[in-house]
Amino acid sequence: MKLYCKAPQSLEEFEKYYQLRWQILRKPWQQPLGSEQDEFEQQACHRMLVNENDEIIAVGRFHQVGQHQAQIRYMAVQKNSQGLGFGKQLIQALEQEAARQGINEITLNAREQALNFYHKLGYFKQGFAHQLYDQVNHYTMTKSLSPLALHQKPLAQQLQTIWHNTIPLSKAMNIKLCYYDQHSLITSCDQAFNKNLHNTMFAGSIYTLATLTGWAWVYMQLEHKKMNTYADIVLAKGEIRYLAPITGFAQAKTRIELTTGAIDNIPLGKKARFTCKVEVYNGDNIAAIFEGMYVVIPTN
Repeated sequence: MKLYCKAPQSLEEFEKYYQLRWQILRKPWQQPLGSEQDEFEQQACHRMLVNENDEIIAVGRFHQVGQHQAQIRYMAVQKNSQGLGFGKQLIQALEQEAARQGINEITLNAREQALNFYHKLGYFKQGFAHQLYDQVNHYTMTKSLSPLALHQKPLAQQLQTIWHNTIPLSKAMNIKLCYYDQHSLITSCDQAFNKNLHNTMFAGSIYTLATLTGWAWVYMQLEHKKMNTYADIVLAKGEIRYLAPITGFAQAKTRIELTTGAIDNIPLGKKARFTCKVEVYNGDNIAAIFEGMYVVIPTN
């Protein structure tokens, strides 16, 4: 049986997603519907495995507990599909997405009978965590992730050094490049520095994160052509729409389909223009959309 991994989108999908979570993790202990959810649902990244009939076979999620740390919770596989490798497939999908978001350490609280399963996937037992419903022992396990491929790390550090040396706010916000593969680019920032009086992310910080994400995209295009020493990047115009508050850790994302522009005229001493749309996420949810026009100005 071939399964596909996706994030639940519709209300109906979320109902089925939570229903499976409840059936496996809460119903056997006579817990009510709703006990399978917590206060981090809106800021979490949810994933589920579905078959060709769009039936949900397995569910799980992670939420960030630090800029580079996350916790996996609520792993559940349908009873008649357990032991077939679907739990492993789902864990790997969650880890892959976490790594793209700059996570370098992931934790989980494993039930006693699942310790060997997680150990085979590279998790190490740290100690006793808690006992659920006075019956089910849980143990904390951790695993280190590599958020950027090795060849990307020097380039990421180079970009961050430029940001932090020339834009003091980017250093205070601790803006980091999390992922780049020539098709998509993801950044993040520290949560604690960027909170407002409502304990959500400050609008100015969202705008700054989005602006520098678009700037980073243009920088990468110049870097591929070895032109960064011959040009400056400036923001000519920027507009943002705030759609929802960001209660957790934000990620700003752009990708090739959201950008236009070319730098072929730079060697001729002519300016180049790029437009970049950047989506700022709270978990799986888009919380803001930024559209910016960047001008690349030749310096020689």
